[in-house]
Amino acid sequence: MREVSSPAPVAADPGHSLPWLLADRLAADPDTVFIERRVDGTGDGAAGAADAPWQPVTLREFDAQVRAVAKGLVAGGLNPGDRVAIMSHTRYEWTLLDFAVWAAGAVGVPVYETSSSEQVRWIAADSGCRLLVVETAEHAATLAPVRDDLPGLTEVLVIDEGAVETLVARGVAVPDDEVARRGALAGADTLATVIYTSGTTGRPKGVELTHGNLVTHALNGVRSSLDQVCAVPGSRTLMFMPLAHVFARYIEIVCLASGAVMGHTSDTRNLLADLDSFKPTFLLAVPRVFEKVYNSAEQKAGAGASLQVFRWAAKVAITYSRALDTPAGPSPSLRAARVVADRLVHRKLRAAMGGRLRWSISGGAPLGERLGHFYRGVGVQIMEGYGLTETTAPSSVNLPGLTKVGTVGPPFPGTSVRVDDEHRIWVRGPHVFRGYRNEAEATAEVLVDGWFSTGDLGALDEDGYLRITGRLKEIIVTAGGKNVAPAVLEDRLRGYPLVSQVVVVGDQRPFIGALVTLDPEMLPGWLTGHGLPAMDVATAAHDPRVLEALDRAVTRANEAVSRAESIRKIRVLDSDFTEANGYLTPSLKVKRALVLRDFAPQIEELYVDTRAEGSTAAGR
Repeated sequence: MREVSSPAPVAADPGHSLPWLLADRLAADPDTVFIERRVDGTGDGAAGAADAPWQPVTLREFDAQVRAVAKGLVAGGLNPGDRVAIMSHTRYEWTLLDFAVWAAGAVGVPVYETSSSEQVRWIAADSGCRLLVVETAEHAATLAPVRDDLPGLTEVLVIDEGAVETLVARGVAVPDDEVARRGALAGADTLATVIYTSGTTGRPKGVELTHGNLVTHALNGVRSSLDQVCAVPGSRTLMFMPLAHVFARYIEIVCLASGAVMGHTSDTRNLLADLDSFKPTFLLAVPRVFEKVYNSAEQKAGAGASLQVFRWAAKVAITYSRALDTPAGPSPSLRAARVVADRLVHRKLRAAMGGRLRWSISGGAPLGERLGHFYRGVGVQIMEGYGLTETTAPSSVNLPGLTKVGTVGPPFPGTSVRVDDEHRIWVRGPHVFRGYRNEAEATAEVLVDGWFSTGDLGALDEDGYLRITGRLKEIIVTAGGKNVAPAVLEDRLRGYPLVSQVVVVGDQRPFIGALVTLDPEMLPGWLTGHGLPAMDVATAAHDPRVLEALDRAVTRANEAVSRAESIRKIRVLDSDFTEANGYLTPSLKVKRALVLRDFAPQIEELYVDTRAEGSTAAGR
């Protein structure tokens, strides 16, 4: 067993709360710019706002808007401790509503904007949410089929239909003192948010995070070496990751604590243009974003000599970064080559990301050493980290001056990390959640004597840097950082009469796929019922009519999840998984690890030609 701790610059304080943090920053520098937002005739963050200028919002202005919206929540009958769900893309109104909910003494419940009706119903019901604020009419329509199942939900407001304006008008008569009183009710142990994260059963568990979890963890980041990233003059970041994710919410609070300027953009199709206009100095992103930037740059290089120059410059960047980790450092000739590579390629890449970007924090999936070294060699240091919703995002992260590419860094300030004799990772600190909502047994399983069992496997090196080596859990984490529970999809697709077994795949991949086997006992009857000739399993696995039927079954299975979690391609195998051939246990459970190992070539085929990604049977 090995354990490493990082000192906490800021001790946990009973008075730490989000309203306290906003008031503290407001008192220190009310006229500093907190957010820059795009404002045009349609509002912020919506389609059509991409060309609008960035307008500054000072802390004084933001606080006034927060209080005005909080008054509307109070006037609407919201009581301290009530839950308010927010379902929206990343936009200014999300941050405004977040802080207004806290100012009113309530609890925020984020919902991914891509969530299905079933997911929204479960989150709203389990959290006991009183109010749901959605972004669009389409989001409201997602709720409509399950609205009758939510008697405790008293109101649904739509941002694009004036939700914020409605709340402000509603709260005009509420005195400022009432908002101040409610904000003062929160302390470090008060529940601040319930974030639902996928479990191995497919039913999301509500992770309860307190005000102390969020504020103390943010202050420990800002007042450590992370201050070089977010607290130096001119620091600014563009938020484009979903604010329903714990890491994006954490960065939102870090910006308030550090004085960094924050912007929002909801449409990643315009990301490069938004980066160019906003010019961030640091970013939060998942590895997939960095992969796309690299691939796009390589593609733009074209062919022939230009492509050769790009690849040479990329090699120089990687070699230079690797040399930084050696005692001697880069040689004079390598430094000279980097100057040339910078003039020909590297500076163009930095310009494509806004021209001022120096730091990026990456999480959600492994970045890969090659990509990490490439960007550091180009002049953008990607600080790969590791954390979970239960740990208020980062538990370990590479920091300026404390970086080893290929690891997820040393323990975050205020955090202790333990790797036991079975290589399981445990975490302790003021950022560890208080428990799962309504699930005392599940909470007791993972919280032991103040330590949280992450369910992941890893190793700590001689310098205390953590390296992730595997997962005990079956949760799939896509290349885009989306957590996907395979059970819900597997169970639904397995319910189709023709299907015997399903193994959902996609860990560290760009999308979710699945291996499917046919039921040899059901096949003859299914063929007869559909007017098809007799055929064996191996033949049926390639028959277009069978595959079309499976496509429809996959579409129905996908209705239970968001698009990011949905199966995009399947591979129908020529034979079934059985106890006899070793792929099923005596209790008829699929031996997932064995299937992933033995059918690795078939899984790889799912990701060879991503052009066919839109068809679930493309991997046939």
